[in-house]
Amino acid sequence: MTQGAVGVICPECMREQRASAPRTKPAVLTRARAAAGRGAPIVTYALIGITLAVYVLQLIPGLAVTERLLYAGVYSIPGNLEPWRMLTSVFVHSTGLIFHVLLNMYTLWIFGQLLEGLLGRWRFLALYLIAGLGGSVGVLWLSDPRVGVVGASGAIFGLMGAFLVIQRRLGGQTTQLFILLGINLVIGFVPGFNVAWQAHLGGLVTGALVGLIYVETRKRSQQTLQVWLLIALVVVLLVLSLRYVFFPVF
Repeated sequence: MTQGAVGVICPECMREQRASAPRTKPAVLTRARAAAGRGAPIVTYALIGITLAVYVLQLIPGLAVTERLLYAGVYSIPGNLEPWRMLTSVFVHSTGLIFHVLLNMYTLWIFGQLLEGLLGRWRFLALYLIAGLGGSVGVLWLSDPRVGVVGASGAIFGLMGAFLVIQRRLGGQTTQLFILLGINLVIGFVPGFNVAWQAHLGGLVTGALVGLIYVETRKRSQQTLQVWLLIALVVVLLVLSLRYVFFPVF
């Protein structure tokens, strides 16, 4: 089974990103942030809580939670179609390595607090889920359809991609984030690490696209356009998920 751990996290890099965020320009989606309030990052905590709860369930013999929720390309083949696995796989992790889920949740905690405050709760949740779907699409197109994949890495790489785009578009420093992303992407190709780089790449590209939509449609008058662009992106991902409908392999 291919594991999807993110890799290396750099708290110092994150502090630098916060410190170098542009102060002469409005924060991304300021109105959305005000609407969500300045309280605790509830969505981030909820995602972490759900993921850890699922992990505990995975440890219970007989439930077969991992097997029921993981994703592989075979589940997108007609006759064996279970498309919901493209999202449920984001919430399951390798039970043989607790470091897998802990590292992913630590990364989610870091980027989640930052992005949920910038984007607002619903936009942040949309980003996470759409990026997770994009990660599964990456697995579908770039990986062996018989190999199962688990982990939140695709969604978390999507958070990184969105943050990178937002920082660059608003004039913030991105050098350290580029280094962080580069290290984590390279880890996915190192033999023996058993990392689903396909999910990382799919999530990263999808998250970057969502971030671009957010930052380019942040005006109140553009909110309807923002929603439609997100819907269009999801539709594209769903069409791509029909790969084996159009290109049968068995």
